[in-house]
Amino acid sequence: MADTENTPPAGDAKPLSKSALKKQQKEAEKAAKKAQRKAELAEAQKQEQADDISKDLYGFMTMIQSTEKPDRSLIHVKDISSGQAEQEIWVRGRLHTSRGTGRQCFIVLRDQQATIQALVFVGENVSKQMVKFCTNITKESIVDVCGVIKTVDQPIEACSQTNLEIHIRKIFVVSKAAPQLPLLIEDASRPELEDGKEDESGRARVNQDTRLDNRILDLRTTTKQAIFRLQAGVCKLFRDTLTGKGFCEIHTPKIISAASEGGANVFTVSYFKGNAYLAQSPQLYKQMAIAADFGRVFTVGGVFRAEDSNTHRHLTEFVGLDLEMAFQYHYHEVLQVIGDLFIAIFKGLRDHYQTEIQTVGKQYPAEPFKFLEPSLILQYPEAVNMLNEAGCEMADNEDLSTPNEKLLGRLVRKKYDTDFYILDKYPLEVRPFYTMPDPNNPKWSNSYDMFMRGEEILSGAQRVHDPEFLTERAKAHGIDIKTIQAYIDSFRYGCPPHAGGGIGMERVTMLYLGLHNIRSASLFPRDPKRLTP
Repeated sequence: MADTENTPPAGDAKPLSKSALKKQQKEAEKAAKKAQRKAELAEAQKQEQADDISKDLYGFMTMIQSTEKPDRSLIHVKDISSGQAEQEIWVRGRLHTSRGTGRQCFIVLRDQQATIQALVFVGENVSKQMVKFCTNITKESIVDVCGVIKTVDQPIEACSQTNLEIHIRKIFVVSKAAPQLPLLIEDASRPELEDGKEDESGRARVNQDTRLDNRILDLRTTTKQAIFRLQAGVCKLFRDTLTGKGFCEIHTPKIISAASEGGANVFTVSYFKGNAYLAQSPQLYKQMAIAADFGRVFTVGGVFRAEDSNTHRHLTEFVGLDLEMAFQYHYHEVLQVIGDLFIAIFKGLRDHYQTEIQTVGKQYPAEPFKFLEPSLILQYPEAVNMLNEAGCEMADNEDLSTPNEKLLGRLVRKKYDTDFYILDKYPLEVRPFYTMPDPNNPKWSNSYDMFMRGEEILSGAQRVHDPEFLTERAKAHGIDIKTIQAYIDSFRYGCPPHAGGGIGMERVTMLYLGLHNIRSASLFPRDPKRLTP
């Protein structure tokens, strides 16, 4: 074979210098040594795995594609009990935290609201490799653990299962989480500070925007799990209570031809060759259902308000819990039903959701919610007098501002020892066109609002059910009659007197639990500045 070392390269390229050749040779030797070390390491790992007594007891599961049905029953962490002590169980959860010390590793498994400590230590059937594997599992990975339930001598305060732990025999990663998380669950779970109080602990805290930008992770905290399970309880109690009172659940359109409540706070959408609007309320359709002889109706659904309000209690989309019912002779028949409804909701939450209430209270400390039975009903003039006596000058024909609402809530709590009350007989000029005026004094109306912790959570009234009078009231509010003609015409064939109201589900959740911001009570909140995720 020809010696090519000193053969001149083709073309204009110059031969490599001796120093360049020497450098090239060193790099080649270095690469060879690196490859040799890599091969030796791989061989050592292979041998280590061959010698690993636990090699079949841990690792990464192949992706579950429903190829088999193992004869295995997974137990929820919340369902583990002392009666299972010394028994072997399988449990699936997220790796919340881990702490390895060489020959042993402590981990906390999280399953929705529940947490339990688990540990693995070098022993007869557990190798160092298995302990190291557990130590290196990334936080938030989903794991299947097989272990023996053990009682503990000292309560484990950091877990919801305080008196039990799992001694791991097998552990497999079902779904691996990325090593870098945009927020840590333990940081997002820290107790909220009081307004104006500085954090001197030095521990990381997660701000609201970071939470909402990474909502999936934020919703994994035990607090958020508890909030939305309690919120589901609000809806269930609302439905069950009204169904038990003879109400029928209906579903109303959310794309409508005219603004539900007038005004400019409405979203316009393109609708084929014209425009339509997102419903500000199911109000008109609830009333038409009454005119159609349904008698008592309720609905649960989305409500849209194009209000540029960036406050702690406003959303552009929220869930409305709405009801409407025919009454016999006085709208207070409806007021009584709604008051009883709230009492049923508050009692149900108190009696059946204590775990959720206590979980939320650890992060958002609040006074237990108080209410009276029957509910406290105040007349609007009486409320104005209370505010004036407290030094807040206000005319009795004004609507309540947010600061006045909160002040009134404090005054009512101090005087009547309740966080829930009903304010009756609002000034007519601050209510919608379909509100029935007070027959004894046209200054007032047959309308009411309801409050929790000094914030409004329901607005309602007796509706005008006479078509001629309704037309007159609509004109007085400057509404184009043609846009609501179908609504007015629905009363031309006879309609019983009726009243109702609309409740903001997120506000009820927020105020019952004493949360600081309604976005904490909205799964994926929408406000003027947020449209994702």
